[in-house]
Amino acid sequence: MTAPAFRMLHTMIRVRDLDKSIDFYARLLGMRVLRRNDYPDGKFTLAFVGYGDEDNNTVIELTHNWDQPAPYEIGSGFGHLALGVPDIYKTCEVLAANGAKITRAPGPMKHGTTVIAFIEDPDGYKIELIEKK
Repeated sequence: MTAPAFRMLHTMIRVRDLDKSIDFYARLLGMRVLRRNDYPDGKFTLAFVGYGDEDNNTVIELTHNWDQPAPYEIGSGFGHLALGVPDIYKTCEVLAANGAKITRAPGPMKHGTTVIAFIEDPDGYKIELIEKK
């Protein structure tokens, strides 16, 4: 049996403040808002952000439910998103200067040599930065 040609399209995360999340992913991480649609009957908005068009790139779907009364619980099943960066130390310096929360300073990963860091988005989702020279 030949496996079908799968392609990862997007990862969806629920966000409390859509404008704050878009600012984080666009301004701080350099993604573009690819599309944004309001669904008044369902009382939610979807915004897709990424580094390139959805036809050729995996993107992030930010889902904002209008009537969500409290912050979401991230849970124990979700780990993190990962982004490659050319200079992790400079990237973390710039992110911190612009208000990003660095939860793990850049440095070699435990039991390895890959240089990583972790930041959090406005909702507390973890984003791993991996140095890719």
